[in-house]
Amino acid sequence: MYTNLLLLTFSLLFVSQTLSIQLNTTNICDNRQIPCDQLCSLENGTAVCSCNPGWYLHSNGSSCVECEPGKYGHGCLQSCMCNQGNGCSRINGTCDCNSCWSGTSCQNAISSNCFEDFLISPDKSLNTYGNQVPVPPDTFQIIDVLKEFFPTEEADTILSAEHKIISNRPDSARELLQITVRLDSVNFLTLSDMTTQTARQNVKLGTWRCTLVVPEAEMAASSVNPFDKLLDSLDTPGCEKCHFYNPLKLSDPRYSNLPYSIRVLLEAAIRNCDEFEVRSRDVDIILDWEKRHTGPPVEIPFKPSRVLLQDFTGVPAVVDFASMRDAVKRLGGEPARINPICPADLVIDHSVQVDFSGKGALEKNQEIEFERNRERFQFLKWGARAFQNMLIVPPGSGIVHQVNLEFLARVVFSKPLKGDKEILYPDSLVGTDSHTTMINGLGVVGWGVGGIEAEAVMLGQSISMVLPKVVGYQLIGQLGPLTTSTDVVLTVTRNLRQIGVVGKFVEFYGPGVSALSIADRATISNMCPEYGATVGYFPVDFQSIDYLKQTGREGGVVTRIEAYLRAVGMFRDFNDSKQDPIFSETHQLDLSTVVSCVSGPKRPHDRVSVSDMKQDFLQCLSNKIGFKGYNIPADCLDTSVQFSHEGKQYSLSHGSVVIGAITSCTNTSNPSVMLGAGLLAKNAVERGLKVLPYIKTSLSPGSGVVTYYLREGGVVPYLEELGFNLVGYGCMTCIGNSGPLSDEVADAIEKGDLVTCGVLSGNRNFEGRIHPLTRANYLASPLLVIAYALAGTVCIDFDKEPIGFDPAGTPVYLREIWPSRDDIQTAERTFVLPGMFREVYAKITEGNSRWNDLEAPDSLLYPWDEMSTYIKQPPFFQTIGKHLPPVTGVTNAHCLLLLGDSVTTDHISPAGSIARNSPAARLLGSKGLTPREFNSYGARRGNDAIMARGTFANIRLVNKLVSKPGPRTLHIPSGDEMDIFDAAERYKSENRQLIIISGKEYGSGSSRDWAAKGPMLLGVRAVLAESYERIHRSNLVGMGIVPLEFMPGENAELLGLTGKEQFSINIPSDLKPGDEIKVAMDTGQEFRALTRFDTDIELVYFKHGGILNYMIRQML
Repeated sequence: MYTNLLLLTFSLLFVSQTLSIQLNTTNICDNRQIPCDQLCSLENGTAVCSCNPGWYLHSNGSSCVECEPGKYGHGCLQSCMCNQGNGCSRINGTCDCNSCWSGTSCQNAISSNCFEDFLISPDKSLNTYGNQVPVPPDTFQIIDVLKEFFPTEEADTILSAEHKIISNRPDSARELLQITVRLDSVNFLTLSDMTTQTARQNVKLGTWRCTLVVPEAEMAASSVNPFDKLLDSLDTPGCEKCHFYNPLKLSDPRYSNLPYSIRVLLEAAIRNCDEFEVRSRDVDIILDWEKRHTGPPVEIPFKPSRVLLQDFTGVPAVVDFASMRDAVKRLGGEPARINPICPADLVIDHSVQVDFSGKGALEKNQEIEFERNRERFQFLKWGARAFQNMLIVPPGSGIVHQVNLEFLARVVFSKPLKGDKEILYPDSLVGTDSHTTMINGLGVVGWGVGGIEAEAVMLGQSISMVLPKVVGYQLIGQLGPLTTSTDVVLTVTRNLRQIGVVGKFVEFYGPGVSALSIADRATISNMCPEYGATVGYFPVDFQSIDYLKQTGREGGVVTRIEAYLRAVGMFRDFNDSKQDPIFSETHQLDLSTVVSCVSGPKRPHDRVSVSDMKQDFLQCLSNKIGFKGYNIPADCLDTSVQFSHEGKQYSLSHGSVVIGAITSCTNTSNPSVMLGAGLLAKNAVERGLKVLPYIKTSLSPGSGVVTYYLREGGVVPYLEELGFNLVGYGCMTCIGNSGPLSDEVADAIEKGDLVTCGVLSGNRNFEGRIHPLTRANYLASPLLVIAYALAGTVCIDFDKEPIGFDPAGTPVYLREIWPSRDDIQTAERTFVLPGMFREVYAKITEGNSRWNDLEAPDSLLYPWDEMSTYIKQPPFFQTIGKHLPPVTGVTNAHCLLLLGDSVTTDHISPAGSIARNSPAARLLGSKGLTPREFNSYGARRGNDAIMARGTFANIRLVNKLVSKPGPRTLHIPSGDEMDIFDAAERYKSENRQLIIISGKEYGSGSSRDWAAKGPMLLGVRAVLAESYERIHRSNLVGMGIVPLEFMPGENAELLGLTGKEQFSINIPSDLKPGDEIKVAMDTGQEFRALTRFDTDIELVYFKHGGILNYMIRQML
């Protein structure tokens, strides 16, 4: 709570007659019957105290205090509103273009009227300092105005002697009433806007605005945190002046029962408590997790320590920031205020493609990467200069999550305080990639969010989240000699999917965790989005400390990390069951039961044991079309196609492997499986085995450290002999940047309509993601990638059939060349050394010659190039105004798409190649580009015109309004079938609104903000689904699209919806989170649907037209 006196300034603009507020003081000055120690005067017969120049009235209302340099009170500073270009003087409240409040940038407003200060006294009376204040006619007293702004109990609290500020405010509004809450020390901080319909009606002003002004840096020094009493110091060499908030000093037994992941949320709430964004009651809610998690959903704020981005999502974020700066300037604000407050790291890793494989592929692919992406990279280099607090890691450095794990992660953050002191706190983050959770394996709480939400966090906004349930997942036993961490994660993924952990935290515990390396844990955490949880968390233990040392972190820093975590009760011993916390529910996995497996052919949680692989795939061929079916006619099951490649004849059939890729941070961050793959390759080559030359094989590790230890381990020549040459440092095949297959292979696949396969060590295998021509894709360990590439088919039983034959014709079985666990562990101990990490990451921000030679603008505002096909100013903020738009419903909307279950963000906004016959290709062709220059949708995310045309452009999209899969739909009024973009444009020209209807798990997969931005640009006003993926639902809200959910037990089919109806949806002005609303159809039928605005702040964002619109208005 605030212990300093709060002064509230009511600034009211009006164009009608005024009234005077009469004060409650009744004494007279002549007889000095009021205790004024300087000046006493009469105002309309009422005695008031005031002060001589250079002094201000103390909070007691009678004594005067001398103004001190840098400290302002009434008489030293008055609030004012000034015309554009002018600021409010720090000295006398006059409007001046050269001086501003507290030294900040000049704030532009709409009037030059200056207003006076009020004091709200403990007895709720209003005392003034000798001035009359104009207020609108026919209104109520200011006290009543406050009670219209806040719920009654909150208004009472504000007006109490304690002068607390409550942050659970109603929605915001605009400029006609400004309330400024000022600390006695007069530091400033901007709060969000607020309004209520009742207040608008009663006061007849239209809109209201409230701001509390205190800069964040000064706020920390103002001792406003009620938990400052928990501040402690760390008695560790080299950290004598390290301070931290110690939750153990609460002396509350509930703390020791909290899951370790919840303890991180609690510490963040304690440290950031300002009784505004984060309140004391939020701290108590989190502390009371054991009782609260089983009750009704309760909202809490969370302020992460940093934000993580990759370039596919980072470019749109920087584009939005650049456009927001333009909007703020247009609206009269200071554009420089659009700048990351929360530290951000952006790693360029999504741009490189496997255009070439084989010898020399690395240099060729990187050269093409820069050629294709020069404009994007120049733009990001501008962003690195224009925005402070943002680190950009150049291309060619590695994959974002592996770089985060090996280098960027702090585990414990350190932030300077005044003087030479620093404060310690747990590292935490949100990222614009769903696999941000990989860092959970190192004991860092973090998860993926939409790019839109991440941008708001970067600008200082806290995340509003529901206090999560925490599933305890106990690991016991040890892995068998032939199993890998990949086998474990695929088993865990299927298991947790079956349990149902969507929206929950999963926290691992039990003695089996101690047997897993940090790389093993990170692999399990990486695939958290695939099993549906928000986080898959492993608390810090001795393995974490050893990993920090192994990856070259400085020794003193590691010592401090361990000491801090032990001091706050966040360091675990997994063998000590007494440290096990309370969980919402618990489940168990015996690691000894895990067997070699893969997942596929279309979803990452469809696990298949290697021993069952052949039979499972053959069954999939015959099954009806679905996640495990292709509906191949019986007379086509044995189809094979002959083709010529490099002068030799080969044949392809169903199940033939055409892509084998060791890729993705999921596995390339793990030395055990990477060295294991190298040893397997060595054994295979020594037995004379080869990979068929038409199979596109590649090695794209997540950091240069991998190349380092593979080379030192002597396995690189064997990998290259099998075709697994280094092709680049980036996500590559895992995100669909697999590059083209040879023309002969592509023609054979299409000729035979074959279900050919890709096998990759990635984390996603949704249909159409890896390559348009590989209809079946399997996730596997790097060792099994090599194994299936050697076999040339997935139709093999490795236990019974040989993987190949040696030069003498002797059959070779996989078990004969599979490396032992002892051999792998020996290689890891010998060749994975701290010096490798230090050497690689010492140069990470230096880039390469291509990056360093790039020239970029050096300006506050970005100079948009209208001819650019990569970077374009988006339309989102070009028409935004200062005023809140009215909330409107959906009227007579047509259904753009009628979809089924598990529609992924790859379906909604594909990242892969741009088809030559697509609307995006037509636009690029009209600008003179050839298909070779089209690049990918992911690389074009800085251009809204391309991305709108690429929305729902996945060739595997199944839309029930048309007969065949593909990016087509029906224009309902005319009955014409056409490209989805063209249909949306026709609807727009006819001034018709649109909705989308879908099944379960709408928006699953990657956290792509364009999967929400694209539909918004197409004119989609609402989505009606059976259920949503967490991040995508948040993104829809962030773009102002209404997320609706069928009531339990209902769906489009059960309600008899054909998609050809017209839908009207009334959005009431008093809508609350989780309310049911009515959906009416032109057929006369209607049904109820659940609104998936899950928190109050999401409704605020929606009413502003999106979260970034809200942030822009906050900056004015």
